[in-house]
Amino acid sequence: MPNPTAAMLVIGDEILSGRTRDANMHYLAGQLTEAAIDLKEVRVISDDRAAIIAAVQALSGAYTHVFTSGGIGPTHDDITAECIAAAFDTPIDVRDDARALLQAHYDRSGQELNAARLRMARIPEGATLIDNPVSTAPGFTLRNVHVMAGVPSIFQAMVASILPNLTGGAPLLSRTLRVTRGEGDIAGPLGQFAADHSGLSVGSYPFIKDGLHGSNVVLRGTDAAELDSAMAKLSAILTA
Repeated sequence: MPNPTAAMLVIGDEILSGRTRDANMHYLAGQLTEAAIDLKEVRVISDDRAAIIAAVQALSGAYTHVFTSGGIGPTHDDITAECIAAAFDTPIDVRDDARALLQAHYDRSGQELNAARLRMARIPEGATLIDNPVSTAPGFTLRNVHVMAGVPSIFQAMVASILPNLTGGAPLLSRTLRVTRGEGDIAGPLGQFAADHSGLSVGSYPFIKDGLHGSNVVLRGTDAAELDSAMAKLSAILTA
């Protein structure tokens, strides 16, 4: 059986403007690889209601899981939760369990749970809360969409909360062959090799170091014996 698939939706004008560097995609990709869930697509979109709704609907229908980051805070431009609800035509309102979490958190810190902070307790009907041990305000899962904060430390904590509950497939393994030949030199035989080994992912990544030009050729697959056999053949082809 093929592995489950995933897409990531990064939401925020601050990412697109260059003001904030996204770190969540790299982290999620690594975690999903370990969980044997194949990340197939990443989109970065602005804080625009129509764009968020359209992207969520498209990605949710195309992949096993969708992970979002950004836009679930207390300010006016944090519109992700309501957009997720709209994408699935689902009511959204302040939910008692989410409110209780926030109330306890702000009581402990001696702060008021004001109207702005209460926005973070608005959860679509039927969603499951995602635990947030860093700042308490929960994310949520609705259908196959997992909605999480954009702050990297909170995003990572939320990913840790949900990944153990998701079913993965066969772990993806990799082998790397470093050759001191440019891609133009190896493109022909490498293309034929890839065609002959269609069950594997074959990638070429050029490097320049200390004046030396070369390529790292990476094979990926789920069968260790197949990878080792293919790597032996590839080494004989490219180092001959």
